[in-house]
Amino acid sequence: MKKLLLFCLLVGYSAVNAQTELVFVYFTGKPNKAAFYANPLSELAQKSLNRRTSLGIPLNDQDAPIEQSYIQNLQNLGFTVTDYSKWLNGAAVNATQAQITVLQAQPYVSSVERFARNNNSVPKTAQQNKWNFSSETQETLTVFDYGSGSAQIDQINVRPLHLAGFTGTGVSIAVIDAGFPYVNTGSAFERLRTNNQIKGVYDFVTKTSNVYSTSISNHGSAVLGAIGGYIENTFVGSAPDADFYLYRSENAVGEIPEEELYWIEAAEEADRKGVDIITSSLGYNVFDDSRYSYSYLDMNGTTSFIARAAEIAANKGIFVLAAAGNSGLQPWHYIITPADNPKVFTIGSVDSAGNSSGFSSYGPNALGVVKPDGSARGTASATVTNSTLTSVNGTSIATPIAAGGVACFVQAFPSMDREQMRTKLRQTASLYPGHTDQMGYGILNFGNLYNQVLNTSEMVKKEKLAIFPNPVRNILNIASESEILSLEVYDNLGKLIRKNSSQKSIKVEDFPKGTYYLKIQAKDQVFYEKFLKE
Repeated sequence: MKKLLLFCLLVGYSAVNAQTELVFVYFTGKPNKAAFYANPLSELAQKSLNRRTSLGIPLNDQDAPIEQSYIQNLQNLGFTVTDYSKWLNGAAVNATQAQITVLQAQPYVSSVERFARNNNSVPKTAQQNKWNFSSETQETLTVFDYGSGSAQIDQINVRPLHLAGFTGTGVSIAVIDAGFPYVNTGSAFERLRTNNQIKGVYDFVTKTSNVYSTSISNHGSAVLGAIGGYIENTFVGSAPDADFYLYRSENAVGEIPEEELYWIEAAEEADRKGVDIITSSLGYNVFDDSRYSYSYLDMNGTTSFIARAAEIAANKGIFVLAAAGNSGLQPWHYIITPADNPKVFTIGSVDSAGNSSGFSSYGPNALGVVKPDGSARGTASATVTNSTLTSVNGTSIATPIAAGGVACFVQAFPSMDREQMRTKLRQTASLYPGHTDQMGYGILNFGNLYNQVLNTSEMVKKEKLAIFPNPVRNILNIASESEILSLEVYDNLGKLIRKNSSQKSIKVEDFPKGTYYLKIQAKDQVFYEKFLKE
């Protein structure tokens, strides 16, 4: 067990050889909040304010900056303060029991909460790979074609949104992870760099901007690759045109409770910048110092600091996704935090056949809330790191694949209430209204939800349409009550290969065998259908 010793003089008290622990000091208020309300742009970017306006979310005291004089007061008492939260309105310090008593007596302190869950010094037990990332199963793919990424995109049916032009443009995603080596140099991320889609970076572990260091974990690079990576004729991520903020909150060297604080600080910064989505393939239950480890009963959505902050982020209109965890085959086989929070959209893992991955963690949360919310492919999933295509396993790769689908959907319907969006994603998943403890409500289906929303819009008439024969050899026909303005056929690379105008059939006899996508522009609506060429 690690011990952290603090030697300092505190208001006449000498703490020598006393064991310290990490605590969170809550402040009494924000005395200068009126200045924030008078000028919100002093703290929040216009994009952040626009998100609140679009979704009808008012500003509140959580949005105001923390009172810096309170931080200084803690430092004057001899504490080192490096991490604090405006949302939770407090700061973290290491303190002895006597120092905690002193802190509680300060006029600007409302309370002090321990991070420690128990005081027993017990050995650290085996747990799942904390990255939700099975590095031992990584291998370089030998078949370099878009199909390597196509299967996982098609499994959650994102292709209809791509064909409709919704590829994440204008949507900001914060990737909170462990490191992003080679994103600044690798050819798989060249398109992101060329198009200025990486909007900001920060390392909350070291308090620097060095997220690209090759000495840190590349887990975040693989996560980013699943959404925004691009290798021509080889791989396309699930939201290749989204914008990204890359934040490091996890140190691969050890597991310490401060990492929850780093994550909270990253989420707050993401909100300041106006991000629409947070995707996080990190989670916690066991720490190196067993005093801070959680039990399953703590997976209730409110016990951990990170779960509370994730809910605040969701209340700000940010769509928060988190990996369920890779504990399915471990003694601890449950989800991890912040995936336990009801407002966090938790992602489980399935294989190419749609079966639950054995490693995917089990829900529900400790209060019985169905978790995960839905699933995406996490077994032998494709992504890119540096300049190569790679196959990886884990709920941590399923999560960004799903996050890309969310980005495309947010682009299509930016003003949809986020709670409604989460609900509809559950309701259109493959198992709904049923669920399992590993898959949640099942495999997500973004195309189905997209069409449902279009069909229920007052501005769009619901039309009947069918294509036949399917599979097809020579001519594909369209039966529709509406006038057909144009037909477009896309291959599995997403390339337009044929277009007809004002016809209800299209020749495909010269196409190679395989799967194709038909975009049908009717008079009042656009339809997207998949067909097989024999």
